[in-house]
Amino acid sequence: MSEAGRRPGARDLTLCQRIERSIWQKYRKTIWSPFITGLRQYRLIRAGDRIAVCLSGGKDSMLMAKLMQALRRHSEQPFDLEFLVMDPGYNAINRQKIIDNAELLEIPVTIFETDIFAAVLGTDRSPCYLCARMRRGCLYKKAQSLGCNKIALGHHFNDVVETTLMAMLYGGQIQTMLPKLRSRNFPGMELIRPLYCVHEDSIIAWKQYHDLEFIQCACRFTEDCAGCDNGGGGSKRQEVKNLLRRLSRDNPYVEKSIFRSMHRVNLATVLGYKLNGREHSFLDDYDD
Repeated sequence: MSEAGRRPGARDLTLCQRIERSIWQKYRKTIWSPFITGLRQYRLIRAGDRIAVCLSGGKDSMLMAKLMQALRRHSEQPFDLEFLVMDPGYNAINRQKIIDNAELLEIPVTIFETDIFAAVLGTDRSPCYLCARMRRGCLYKKAQSLGCNKIALGHHFNDVVETTLMAMLYGGQIQTMLPKLRSRNFPGMELIRPLYCVHEDSIIAWKQYHDLEFIQCACRFTEDCAGCDNGGGGSKRQEVKNLLRRLSRDNPYVEKSIFRSMHRVNLATVLGYKLNGREHSFLDDYDD
């Protein structure tokens, strides 16, 4: 076979092409298929959407960007993508790492600056919560200015399970992280979570297979914190991660059970629930 007609092999591919190919070959069962399952099950993307894929610089959002790129190339329903990186006040090393990884993975990012870290610095009450709220608001505003109707965040299956358990153990309530959510402050905008059914172990395996390095925690308060989740609970989340790890030793399906339980809430067996801001009790219609 002539050189011109030879089919390119793995050695002929660039690193980015090998990374992309691995998603729907080596990791088709553990990453690509769960990704597609989540999109279909929760109807996250519709024809004509313009989605701002929000990158924090971590492994989750970077993988999400590659998945969304691949989906746009192969999807029968047309939609557009913007890749946003909001700089809330990263140090120079973290900012450059994000830029370098975006170039390596061939993700055409738009970077915009905010002063969120500086604004939160003097706050004593719940700085992580305030930071997360401000960051999301900035992302909505920037995405809307670019003509987007949705923002995509990189929360995965394990984030959902951990958030559910945290709400019960530390918040005294049963609630979870929804796969999509309409914005109350930005009419017409919606938040989606394309990695909703993808397990973190699979994301880590993909990262390690390609020897990729991403930033773990960009928070200026805890620069070296590997357990920080950028506003989702910090040490409490790490405690829940450790708890789930211990429980999984005896029952490897414990996380799946928690995840499924949020799809099968039996209101006839709960003491109370809240809907649209209104409290309801099982006593409301007990005598009826």
